Amino acid sequence: MSSNKAVVCPEPGVVEVIDTPFPTFELTDGPGVNPANVGRKVPHGVILRTVATNICGSDQHMVRGRTTAPTGLVLGHEITGEVIEVGRDVEFIKVGDIVSVPFNISCGRCRNCKEQKTGICLNVNPDRPGSAYGYVDMGGWVGGQAEYVLVPYADWNLLRFPDRDQALEKIMDLTMLSDILPTGFHGAVTAGVTVGSTVYVAGAGPVGLAAAASAQLLGAAVVIVGDLNEDRLAQARSFGCEGINVAHGDPADQIEQLLGVREVDAGIDAVGFEARGHGHGAGAAEAPATVLNSLMDLTAAGGSLGIPGLYVTGDPGAADEAAQKGSLSLSLGTGWAKSLSFTTGQCPAMKYNRALMMAILHDRIHIAKAVNAQAILLEDAPRGYAEFDAGAATKYVLNPNGYLNR
Repeated sequence: MSSNKAVVCPEPGVVEVIDTPFPTFELTDGPGVNPANVGRKVPHGVILRTVATNICGSDQHMVRGRTTAPTGLVLGHEITGEVIEVGRDVEFIKVGDIVSVPFNISCGRCRNCKEQKTGICLNVNPDRPGSAYGYVDMGGWVGGQAEYVLVPYADWNLLRFPDRDQALEKIMDLTMLSDILPTGFHGAVTAGVTVGSTVYVAGAGPVGLAAAASAQLLGAAVVIVGDLNEDRLAQARSFGCEGINVAHGDPADQIEQLLGVREVDAGIDAVGFEARGHGHGAGAAEAPATVLNSLMDLTAAGGSLGIPGLYVTGDPGAADEAAQKGSLSLSLGTGWAKSLSFTTGQCPAMKYNRALMMAILHDRIHIAKAVNAQAILLEDAPRGYAEFDAGAATKYVLNPNGYLNR
């Protein structure tokens, strides 16, 4: 086999499907590949035929030109696949296994991996801790929005589904295990959500909806989701959340109308660095610190903020010079005065994915329905990106090899 089609961004605002090399067990030069990784041998890896690979809001930031991602980078870090070839050092993963790939690439050997901090592995990115497939400054590992993809440290990284037929039956749910479900769950866990909690989730995109569904799974009494997009708010309401449109005013005012108080027990930021101001309609100007400062205001003293929303250190499209470097005008004094806790950074997907797999397999959560997952062909990726960028209340799942037709 030598052919492989993949999704790339050749210039800001443009998505294309191209022919790209079939993966091998050695890293080769290409867009975004760290020079120190070129020639790196991967005998511990496997090659997957992609079963499903999803379009993520984090991909959208790169397509919009809001990161320092190089042109031509193969996109995609949400990967589910079938093993078709194993490296010589792979012991437990077998050809034919259906597996979920955590979006964090981790070695399983370093101190951070051994402490379950797989989002900041020390060995897979020569520049800094942490790596991912097809993402800016993440070590240059090729993305998974493709027909075939290489996964390193396979025995460590891959989550094998216990039954092939069952996995394919529930594949639209299980494909969310690579990123958004663990990420949303991490946001809820780090926000301190527990039985009886009142929760506010900023953002009704797929990660926000996953965080809301996760809060319900954890036993929250009330989950409130805020956004500017009425279609996405309707999606949140479809599985039992309250929805508030932040274009209509201060979220705290609207929370008070629902709960009788202006604060919640736990706050989750699922928006990130392209946040817009509140109370100014759908055309509100970008104000990247808006969500974080709002969450500090409306989270009760002693509470916690889970921040799965993406923030970057390089944003050429930011509104001012400080924000271009990731420096935001945070009201840290508010956080200090209220003794709030904050958790940011990549979700360590492996910490949660097996437990969440069991919740899916035993019908404790229906995440595909919650995020309105829809399968489209790989060649339809440009349309999926365009519709998602326009605000579609949909999680697009690419179907490169026909598994989702079965």
